[in-house]
Amino acid sequence: MNYDGFISHLKTVASVLSVSLNPDGTCGKILLEAANDAYLQTIHTRREDFVPGRPYDLYVPADRNYEAMSYRCVKESRMIHAYVDAGQYNAWMEIYMLPLVSDEPNKGYYLFSYDMSEKFDAERLADVPPETAMQMLSISVRLRDNSDFQEAMNAIIRDIRLYCEANQCCIILTDFRKRSSSMLCESVAETEQIMDREILEADFFFPIIEIWDRMTSESNCYIIHDAKELEQLKEKDQMWYESLKASGVYSLVLYPLKAGGETIGFIMATNFNSERTLAIKTNLEVATFLLAAEIANRQLFTRMKILSDTDLLTGLYNRNAMNNRVSDIVSGTAPLTADYGVVFADLNGLKNVNDEEGHVAGDQLLKDAADVLRATYTSECSIFRVGGDEFMVLVEGHTEEEFVQLTLKLRENCEATRHVRMAIGTFFSPASEDIRVALHNADEAMYRDKRDYYDRHPELKRRI
Repeated sequence: MNYDGFISHLKTVASVLSVSLNPDGTCGKILLEAANDAYLQTIHTRREDFVPGRPYDLYVPADRNYEAMSYRCVKESRMIHAYVDAGQYNAWMEIYMLPLVSDEPNKGYYLFSYDMSEKFDAERLADVPPETAMQMLSISVRLRDNSDFQEAMNAIIRDIRLYCEANQCCIILTDFRKRSSSMLCESVAETEQIMDREILEADFFFPIIEIWDRMTSESNCYIIHDAKELEQLKEKDQMWYESLKASGVYSLVLYPLKAGGETIGFIMATNFNSERTLAIKTNLEVATFLLAAEIANRQLFTRMKILSDTDLLTGLYNRNAMNNRVSDIVSGTAPLTADYGVVFADLNGLKNVNDEEGHVAGDQLLKDAADVLRATYTSECSIFRVGGDEFMVLVEGHTEEEFVQLTLKLRENCEATRHVRMAIGTFFSPASEDIRVALHNADEAMYRDKRDYYDRHPELKRRI
């Protein structure tokens, strides 16, 4: 059929493609049959160089998701309208596929038109299906109305799983620099088992993450519709195929979460209702955009908070973090609910080391002191570097007897090193007493211990 005359009268970017249907009903070749000048300009092809009836991927990169949409447009004789993240072009694309009349029994035709923009345009969502708009509204409301980020993400992933009619849905965060991954949230059907999160941290799992990144980079997502397509994956990547097969997965939709040009995670739904692929794809296109932005902002906030609360030399909490913790206790924002202990420890001899061996040696002494404190106190305890050579430990989750034993252990651990010596002051307090009193008493005890130390070692007294 000749569509040149028809398509040349369209002002928008437009082309006509054909889809051959194999005898078994699957998708065959997709050919570019006609194109107007506006379309040829977008694929950087001159009119005289264009040859109708050639495979579409001779002109643009192959995209299996685009092929799946083309097949459904022709097979089901349905118009397709979608707003998608065209990752390989770093742009958002609003596409239209309109099935055309064909006089060939095993070959269908469709009109393809699109509009592309570099940035996400929220106004275009006015044309998406109402259920997609409601899904996006639901995500936005959950993120804004819930102060607990984790609780909001758990609710969102549950909603997405139910919409996809999937057995399992999850968001996995990734760090390609550290080659690590972690589960952010997961929702499973009652008949399914929750994924073992330790698997995500195992060395053997990250190569699978890299497979995901490679597969989704070819398009903006990766979809396996049924067991037959799963078998086709075997030819592309044996490792991922075996992983899915062992987990009982026969269909899958996988979307990358992108921020700042980097993949920060993936959203995955397994054993979903593939008959609703187009609706699910439309929903997830925008859902991943919203979620990636929110997660990236959350990660940035977390990194900034860590930097503001962390002593960069030792990796311990800094004075700012201590002040915030004490303020929260005093104000009742985060009160202490059980008896607790306070430890002040001042590193002896730091100035002499700085003067005689240099500041690099002094910095190493501070790091060694921090290691001694970490080796002494449990995870319930918070360790702060509150000054140049001064540390504070808030000891929670221990009895007074255990607190005394930890102090003895701290002294023993210092003696076991070559050069870490600390003046130590402690105070154990009931939860009802003002923590500022405990801090003052522990600080006073530390200064008494320091005076005793230099009285015993006058040769080490700090120079003025």
